[in-house]
Amino acid sequence: MSALVLACGNAAATGRPATLTERDDVDWWEVAATPGRSELDPLLKATDGRRVVVHGTDADLAAVVLRVLRTDRLAVTPIGYLPLDPRGSAIPALWGLPRDPERLARVALDGEIDQYPLIRDDAGGVLLGLGVIDQPQGVAYCDDATALRGRAKRIEVTPDPDGGPGLVARVVRGGLLGKRVTPFTGRAFQIGCVRTRLEHDGVVTDVAKWTWYRHTEDLRVARGLV
Repeated sequence: MSALVLACGNAAATGRPATLTERDDVDWWEVAATPGRSELDPLLKATDGRRVVVHGTDADLAAVVLRVLRTDRLAVTPIGYLPLDPRGSAIPALWGLPRDPERLARVALDGEIDQYPLIRDDAGGVLLGLGVIDQPQGVAYCDDATALRGRAKRIEVTPDPDGGPGLVARVVRGGLLGKRVTPFTGRAFQIGCVRTRLEHDGVVTDVAKWTWYRHTEDLRVARGLV
């Protein structure tokens, strides 16, 4: 299948996996780290339904998917992913991707396309892998369920890899008996808290409130082994 490969930031310096160099139906484009509208929109509009493969970090992938969303191309743009550091990314485990670079490239280019919940946030971004709220102190809800009232060590939020309502939130607490994890599933998660550190897909910010919610349309991702 023809594909557009976006080598983001430092990805170009690592060289192309052999699987890519052997293919004559792959267009390779070098773009900036976390590329934006001016770089991506002309490329996406010219894909004409071809697969878009992101070679970079989780933040790069989120930046590309955001432009696919903003240009109303979710339904016609399958997404593949070649993480620069597969072991440092939350996405391979969520998508069920192999760790071997060459097998990973084959899945990105030719793997079966599957639906995957697209999680948005109220700051205008998306969550593809892992969001972590550090040392939250406040109140949080997953749909109508109270996920937190008080303190926790952290809260981890991911898209639900099995579909489900949309997302999974894990509230991690600690005590004399060790770590306790309370999972919640739902379509939306929201928190109001004392200002704290939030990391989502490798991007760090400080927040006092935050909301994640499932978009009405799913992402189409290459996650099936070939």
